Amino acid sequence: MKTRPLVLSLCFALAIIGCSKKESEEPAAPPAPTAVVDPATTGSISGTVRLDGAPPVFRPIDMSAEAACVQANPSTVVPPIVVTGARGALAGVVVYVKSGLGSYRFDVPSAPVVLDQKGCMYVPRVLAIMTNQSFEVHNEDQTIHNVHPMPRENRGWNRSEPVGDPPIVATFTKPELAIPIACNIHPWMRAYLFVFAHPYFDITPKTGDFALKNLPPGTYTIEAWQEKFGAQDQTITIGPKESKSLDFVFHWAPPQ
Repeated sequence: MKTRPLVLSLCFALAIIGCSKKESEEPAAPPAPTAVVDPATTGSISGTVRLDGAPPVFRPIDMSAEAACVQANPSTVVPPIVVTGARGALAGVVVYVKSGLGSYRFDVPSAPVVLDQKGCMYVPRVLAIMTNQSFEVHNEDQTIHNVHPMPRENRGWNRSEPVGDPPIVATFTKPELAIPIACNIHPWMRAYLFVFAHPYFDITPKTGDFALKNLPPGTYTIEAWQEKFGAQDQTITIGPKESKSLDFVFHWAPPQ
């Protein structure tokens, strides 16, 4: 009878030892990158993005439910899902290094990236930041807005921004692509935020041009993302101090 408590105590002790051993065997977080890009060897990739075919036509936005939005827009507003320039140049395309970078450390820019709410629209519709870079949302309208990023990897939030309030300030700690940002008050408002762990990204203006500068030598997968047309990948190798060009073409034909 006296051996039962001893057996139970021994089992309990072994269970504790087993749990401790299991916890100690869990993989540790990967070390922070320490390599630094040597500016004496860097090159660049530049090019253009264009659309082959006539751009799709989108229905004008109905803002009649919000008087302040109607007043802020004396002319018709079409959602800027596809914006083109001369000779099919495509704006609003995010071009970035998808893979191929080593374990480099990059400084976070001190300047914030700003998303404006102007004319009851998000401006710009597509924007990008680095992890832990300051992200600010301003309200320039004479009506309240509701800023609602919907990430999958980062922490989501949902904040109101009344007229005259200071900017909403936030950061995103994990890389993530195409985070939708909505306004729960004005359902036509939409933006997309990209978060990168490196500085090798660009967003095309109406000229369709992009440039990825100060890249260390290597072989990279470069991706171009567009809200309507999806993504394209190309692989390219650059040597020390080498500059190369790379073009993307998205094809579109209206449904028959």
